[in-house]
Amino acid sequence: MTENELSTVSGAGIGLVLEDFKFAHGTDIDNGQVFKIGGIKSTDGQDVEIVVNQLYIAGAGSNYGETLNPVNLGRLVNPFSIDVVDGNDLGITDKAVLSLAAPTKVAATEGYDCMNTGAVAGSGTCSSRPMTADFAGERPDIGLQMNITVGSNQSSNLNIHAQSAVIDGSYLRLWGDDERNQLAGQFKLNFYSPELSINSCSQDGSTCGSRIRMSDFALELALGNVYQPMFIDVDGAGNFVIEVQAIAKPAAGSIGSDGLRASSDAATWDFYNSYYNNPEFRSNLSIGNFSVGDRDFGSARVEGMLVQYLHIQTQDLAP
Repeated sequence: MTENELSTVSGAGIGLVLEDFKFAHGTDIDNGQVFKIGGIKSTDGQDVEIVVNQLYIAGAGSNYGETLNPVNLGRLVNPFSIDVVDGNDLGITDKAVLSLAAPTKVAATEGYDCMNTGAVAGSGTCSSRPMTADFAGERPDIGLQMNITVGSNQSSNLNIHAQSAVIDGSYLRLWGDDERNQLAGQFKLNFYSPELSINSCSQDGSTCGSRIRMSDFALELALGNVYQPMFIDVDGAGNFVIEVQAIAKPAAGSIGSDGLRASSDAATWDFYNSYYNNPEFRSNLSIGNFSVGDRDFGSARVEGMLVQYLHIQTQDLAP
């Protein structure tokens, strides 16, 4: 590009689109290829070894990883993005925010149903398009097959597969917090799949137990918001810590006994009204049908879950 052309670049971040993408990695002992995760110990001090038989990201219709075809990740008009944005635009005052984001959701008149593998334009809010007879689509099959061995005890292998997966609207935002001198963030994970399945097989894969299937699986998880950032830290022992602080309690008398704005301090009432009524702060889980083998257990739904306090800390499992 010429200097004149470069001068018109706004620096609005990096867009990432992968076309005809296929990823597969795993263990092939016959050819000397081993994908192994070690350095882990159980609570009684035994070595824990995880051997990944297969990890794949490929086109829809892979038949649980048996047939791997290319898929597109992102669209030129709505790519994955890496950007530094003005925190004031997000409600994060006077901060530069690192944003890692999946394709955004769009108006329902322009997008596609997030779950339907035959969705057409105008049927939903997801930008990623499903596979058709002559188009790879932007909804990958994702799978993981692994064996876990604890000491000399070889367990069965564990298989997890998601079909035609969509993560539109997901993002991770990170910034520095001055008061706590910690990394702060917001994490939103939208995960939609017409089928998420789990099953366990023998070490050689010859016999498998009943497959657990969750059809029409939709997870919308929100951790951290402008009022309660998600703090990320490492403690003195080297353990990883994630914390969402409890929301501050209102000062005594600032909220009227009837709970109405007219009898309350207006600014305080507005703050808590915004906090409790913002759907972006809430998490949802929906499963169209849960089945184990040939037995159906029906649907399940959790709506409007608000994470008001969270503390997660890893621990050293060695004795």
